[in-house]
Amino acid sequence: MLSVVIATHNSERALLPTLAALVSGAAAGIVREVIVADAGSRDATTAIADGAGCRVLVSAQGRGARLKAAADAARASWLLFLRPGVVLDATWVDETRRFVEQAELQGCAGTHAAVFRASAFRPGLLEALALLGTALGGHRDVEEPERDLRRRLRRRHLVLLRTGAIVAGSQVT
Repeated sequence: MLSVVIATHNSERALLPTLAALVSGAAAGIVREVIVADAGSRDATTAIADGAGCRVLVSAQGRGARLKAAADAARASWLLFLRPGVVLDATWVDETRRFVEQAELQGCAGTHAAVFRASAFRPGLLEALALLGTALGGHRDVEEPERDLRRRLRRRHLVLLRTGAIVAGSQVT
């Protein structure tokens, strides 16, 4: 159902809790694969990702290009973009399953996306948590890939999920 894409660069500490939070999704059959799009980390980021069973794509290109390459390589029909350090609430598995099933039943899987709950003081978090149908293509190789993605999604095609996230030790509500 989901290919999870995480862009990293020297992210070993932040990556661990993010990967740990995805285990419940893998156990529930929601997460098909995790792709780590790394920028040539010099720490243990790629070793951690590889040890956790992630597919690792290494490139010196910018984040937008790495996210696009990972989206293009994804095997699942839905993409979940996370940043290292993002840990979704325990409710994410059920809510994600409901959103995807409803979008597919309504025939809007290629035109609608969802984001997990974020606060006004962390609006950039929305782009870090985008759940997209692969038809939307994910990020593009542009200078500000998240801003570009937000512009392309448009509010009427965007669903805000109730599931929250914890980022770098602080809860986002």
